Amino acid sequence: MPPAKKRTRSYDPARTRAAVLAQFGHVRAAVRTLTPEQLALPTRLGDWTVRELVAHIGMALTAVHRALDRPAPPKQDARLVDWTFATAGNAAAIADFTRGLAADHPDLDAYLAGIDQSLRTLLDEHPGGRLLETNAGALSLDDYLVTRTVELVVHTDDLDAAVPGLDVPLDRQALAAATRLLADALAVKAPGASTEVRIPPYAVVQCVEGPRHTRGTPPNVVETDPLTWVRLATGRTAWKDALDEAAVSASGERADLGELLPLLA
Repeated sequence: MPPAKKRTRSYDPARTRAAVLAQFGHVRAAVRTLTPEQLALPTRLGDWTVRELVAHIGMALTAVHRALDRPAPPKQDARLVDWTFATAGNAAAIADFTRGLAADHPDLDAYLAGIDQSLRTLLDEHPGGRLLETNAGALSLDDYLVTRTVELVVHTDDLDAAVPGLDVPLDRQALAAATRLLADALAVKAPGASTEVRIPPYAVVQCVEGPRHTRGTPPNVVETDPLTWVRLATGRTAWKDALDEAAVSASGERADLGELLPLLA
C-alpha cells in the first residue's frame, strides 16, 4: 500500500492578518522607546545596526505593498512552504535595499506608522485569494501573510538580542504560524517518517528517511520550544549549542538534525 499523502496545513486567514498586525504593533511600540545610542548598536545580522534592522522589519511588510502593485499572476504555481527555500538567493539585494531605507527614513516611528496604516488599507481592499508574484512563485495573499509572521517573529527576536532588556512581546498566533511553517519546511527538506519533531504546543512533524513507526513512542524524537525552533531553523542558534544548553532534547540514532539546519538563512 502506498504511503498516505500528507495534507497541506491550512491557516486561518483572519488570525494570520491579526497576528501580523499585532506583532508589528509590538515592534512599533518597542522602537518608540529606543534611544539614538540603542539604534546605533550592532546586531547579529552581519554589519547591520539596530536602525537598519528596524528598517528591514518595515521592508518585510512593504513587500506586501510591492507585490500588490504588480499584476496578479494567472495561477498559483508555488506552495507556501516553498518560500522558506527561496530567501537566501536575495540576501545581497535585501541588504543593500535595507541600508538605503535606513538612510532615507531617519524618523523610524513615522516610517513604521505609515506602513501600518497603508497595510491595513491594503488588507481591507484585497481579498485573501488575490495572487501575488513572490520570490518563491505565485502565492495567494493569505499564504504570503503567513510568511510575514516568520519575518516578524525572527526579527523581533533579533531586536531583543541586540538591545539588552528590550523584551518585545511575541504574539502567540504569530509565533504559532512561524513555528508551523518552519516545521513543515523541515518535513519537506527531509521527507520520511522515522523521526518525530515535537514543538509544543504548536507543531508535530515526521521527517527523515528510515523505518516508520506505527504505534507507541517513536524510536527517534526531537523536542524543543517554539522560539528555540525558530532560532534553529533560521540559523540564530546552532544545533550543538541548543543540545549543550538543554534547549532541545534528541533521542534515537536518526534524531540528529544538525546537518539539516538551518532551513532559512
